[in-house]
Amino acid sequence: MTQGRPLLNRRLAAFGTTIFAEMSALAVRTGSINLGQGFPDTDGPEEIREAAVRALRAGHGNQYPPGPGVPELRNAVAAHQERFYGLTWSPETEVLVTTGATEAIAACLLALLEPDDEVIAFEPYYDSYAACIAMAGAKRVPLTLRAPDFRPDLDELRTLITPRTRLLLLNTPHNPTGTVLTPDELSGIAALAVEHDLLVVTDEVYEHLVFTGAHHPIAALPGMRERTVSISSSGKTFSYTGWKIGWVTGDAPLVAAVRAAKQYLTFVSGGPFQYAIAEALALPDAFFTGFRADMHRKRNLLAKGLRAAGFQVYEPEGTYFITTDISPFGDEDAYAFCRALPERCGVAAVPVSVFYDDPEAGRSQVRFTFCKKDEVLEEAVERLARLE
Repeated sequence: MTQGRPLLNRRLAAFGTTIFAEMSALAVRTGSINLGQGFPDTDGPEEIREAAVRALRAGHGNQYPPGPGVPELRNAVAAHQERFYGLTWSPETEVLVTTGATEAIAACLLALLEPDDEVIAFEPYYDSYAACIAMAGAKRVPLTLRAPDFRPDLDELRTLITPRTRLLLLNTPHNPTGTVLTPDELSGIAALAVEHDLLVVTDEVYEHLVFTGAHHPIAALPGMRERTVSISSSGKTFSYTGWKIGWVTGDAPLVAAVRAAKQYLTFVSGGPFQYAIAEALALPDAFFTGFRADMHRKRNLLAKGLRAAGFQVYEPEGTYFITTDISPFGDEDAYAFCRALPERCGVAAVPVSVFYDDPEAGRSQVRFTFCKKDEVLEEAVERLARLE
């Protein structure tokens, strides 16, 4: 303490250590299988790793890369968006490379928000959303997705919009619930954004992990191109989460605004990895369909085991997470349940309650990830079967 003030900025005082760090440390301490934090336990395609090695040896990206990202990656992102969604973006002015999606979220919110602006976000939400909104001095306004289907109530969304609303923060496919917004839901959200002249920031990092329906970018809808910033990254699709290569696409004035904030965060990062991900984005369709099919199979494996162990399972439409309810165990406190779970059966998970503004809304919900080797999931299922 100095001058009678706490050291930590008051906007961040409520956040503390992330739940992912806490539960992962608990998993290590107890020797548990970590189904809490969403990172794969195998690397992605060997040709992507070799592309990074070639870049390192050739001196590509070993010094500061260009601020917006290396041209090869910006071109690859633009080509990917056109290939999969028919969206055309200028690699020079409408694509920005970031240090993962987390930095992209921070840069977008710091760039586009003023103090006291309101941001509507679907809860439960990824924890960095709340922290970044707070750092921008804005106010988060939650629209709660409720079990069992976790669909957004667009009538309720309309009532939450006020003269102070600046931005809608979307996440589809949605972490942690696995909800994938439908074309009708996206059209309804877009209509409200246009009617009230709102900006939209959309986190689409699980775009290639949709098991039910399909991923539809809201930026493609009428009136949305000029007001939408879309975020994605390489970590979830290519299983190289440690490389932290993400990107932003959007209309040139929006991307310029985000770039103005981003340049004072990391400036640049991951030079050689940028070249590798440029090659990854050009992989044939068979890679993307095979990756999705493999994760779909893993989802079914873990979901079956969780049901057999006694959990109520909310089967996800996308992502690589499963939200469950622990009420069948006669328990309602997900946080206490997750803290005790490693000692009880040697498995770590994450309480979904920490992703709500109102913890009671998800008090009995627990999230598991299935982006692990089959043998790890099978062992976890065997351990979870010991629960009573």
